[in-house]
Amino acid sequence: MKTDGRGRAERGAQEGEGPTVPPRAHGTPAIPVFLYHSVMDDPPDWIAEFTVTPKQFGAHLDAVVRSGRTPVTISAIADHLARRAPLPPRPVLLTFDDGFADLPGPTAAALAERALPATAYLTTGAIAPGGRSLLPPAPMMALARAAELERSGMEIGSHTVTHAQLDTLSAKALAYELRTSKAVLEDALGHEIRHLAYPHGYNSPRVRAMSARAGYETATAVRHALSSDRDERYRIARLIVRRTHTVADVEGWLAGAGARIAPYRDGPKTIAWRWYRRARAVVHGPEFAG
Repeated sequence: MKTDGRGRAERGAQEGEGPTVPPRAHGTPAIPVFLYHSVMDDPPDWIAEFTVTPKQFGAHLDAVVRSGRTPVTISAIADHLARRAPLPPRPVLLTFDDGFADLPGPTAAALAERALPATAYLTTGAIAPGGRSLLPPAPMMALARAAELERSGMEIGSHTVTHAQLDTLSAKALAYELRTSKAVLEDALGHEIRHLAYPHGYNSPRVRAMSARAGYETATAVRHALSSDRDERYRIARLIVRRTHTVADVEGWLAGAGARIAPYRDGPKTIAWRWYRRARAVVHGPEFAG
């Protein structure tokens, strides 16, 4: 993921970053859904902005424990949004995208030490034997360790096959990304995969509709916003954790402050950026957005 100024502007346009809205501005309790990538001391440059050190990560998890919030996996939010079961008081959700090598090792251990469940969204082309993805080189976990993640308390979801920008793909290519990643994970784990995370957070009405038809029950975006108990089932907002975020930032999100509260409509910049990326994809083909 790009760390230059253009990359930051691009992410802001898509993710809906904007002025802070006071907590409960929408009249609904805020739910922090944290988005982590890798946890390591010396990450590759392309993911460094979205990497926290093990020391930072431990401090974040300790803040979660101190907050008194109830840690849940994505299934609990799905059950609430489908009106099958209520959420526990003051929930919080920890999510991890891509499937970096630290995930089934020290990261899972740090979560288990504090009895914190989590949700991991895996990019199958980056972790399966012989697979290919658009992700730049980095230490990645093996697909064979996905069952180990489940035993440690993580729920597994799909992050597509190649990590493409889904809202720029043809219907055929989009169906491949959604259905093949789901099937690979189901074969590896022996049970249904019900949840999806959009690469880069990029989605559209067509992507959301096809995700539902592919058999996913929820999909998470990014938006860098607090979710809520009335968020959209196929565009659940997440807070993207950067290396520059402090424990105070984490504590603010846990208190329901410091970010907008979803749901809210896409702004003009997000819509314009989507059309620009679609036009670029016609010329260049599928790209890693960075």
